[in-house]
Amino acid sequence: MSSTAVYLNELGVVCALGSGRAQVRDGLFADQPGGLRDNDQMIPGRTLALGEVADPLPDLSDLPVALRGRNNALLEGALLQIRPAVDAAIRQYGADRVAVIIGTSTSGIGESENALRMQADEGRWPDDFHYAQQEMGTSARFVRERIGSAGPSWTISTACSSSAKALMSAARLLRAGVVDAVVAGGADSLCRFTVAGFCALESVSAARCNPFSRHRNGINIGEGAALFLMTREPGPVRLSGWGESSDAHHMSAPDPQARGAIDAMQQALDRAGLVPQQVDYVNLHGTATGHNDAMESVAVAQVLGTEVPASSTKPLTGHTLGASGAIEAALCWMTLADNPDQRLPTHWWDGEADDALPTLALVAPGTRASHPLQHVLSHSFAFGGSNAVLALARG
Repeated sequence: MSSTAVYLNELGVVCALGSGRAQVRDGLFADQPGGLRDNDQMIPGRTLALGEVADPLPDLSDLPVALRGRNNALLEGALLQIRPAVDAAIRQYGADRVAVIIGTSTSGIGESENALRMQADEGRWPDDFHYAQQEMGTSARFVRERIGSAGPSWTISTACSSSAKALMSAARLLRAGVVDAVVAGGADSLCRFTVAGFCALESVSAARCNPFSRHRNGINIGEGAALFLMTREPGPVRLSGWGESSDAHHMSAPDPQARGAIDAMQQALDRAGLVPQQVDYVNLHGTATGHNDAMESVAVAQVLGTEVPASSTKPLTGHTLGASGAIEAALCWMTLADNPDQRLPTHWWDGEADDALPTLALVAPGTRASHPLQHVLSHSFAFGGSNAVLALARG
């Protein structure tokens, strides 16, 4: 079964650009950048541009307390969009042949923050709080219980590569014949813990981030969820390849020589059977931090050259951390399968290139591909040197 093709058949997505494919697609290809909003509540005394989901999220009050929380509400918002197809897969294959794999880095930390604040102020815990809300495994448990699957189920938490690795893990299960369908993706929710942590690293921009600019000065934190129904049945987009590596150069800084990123990119190309000239577009990790953008530009230039169209979509969604791999795969899915005009996602920045970096072909507003898009790459490079690269192809 190892050569069996794996498809991303259905997509549900919620992020700062909106809820559902239509809203998110419109925001992705809009003439002006949207998504991010100013927030003065997250960090006292500071206003930050954040990728906050503004739409109302599903009400989970009828569920056990341990399964409630914003992270799971984001997952529910994405799941509802693909629920009919998921239910059909369970009927077709059986509950024990449907797996769930979710990537996250925050889980329910926000609920714990609020609970601890009440405990400090009032000496009691909220009635709607349970410690299990912040357990990393809660994300997969939530989806599994919502759809009634009985197959393998787990959560992956490897920082910003988490949900890209969830898609890779799903592909392995399908290619090995262990299951017939997988609900795979990721979610992360805004909380003070992560925003304050990146502020402490002096890695947060107060305004919309500016990836690959010589003026870049940090990320915007975001939130959201993306879920795919993955099977071996032909669909609109194929997960044609993937690569992952762990260079362990530093706890939070990437290897400046990009050795791990280069390895992951080359693995993805090799597994997909591609040569660099066949890649039509690259969704860059593009965090707008000094070290990441420098490393990534070196990797792209060495593996793909400097002619391939590329952009970072984080100025639209914010950096959604553990959900970023799945959300950016979703944006690539739309670029391949829901894009009759062959538009390329814009790289929103100030246009002031950093002369110290290789010059990449960053996508200008309104750019369209010269031919139907066939193959794209999506990069996720995480703390600790956890590198993940997805190769997606038109189905």
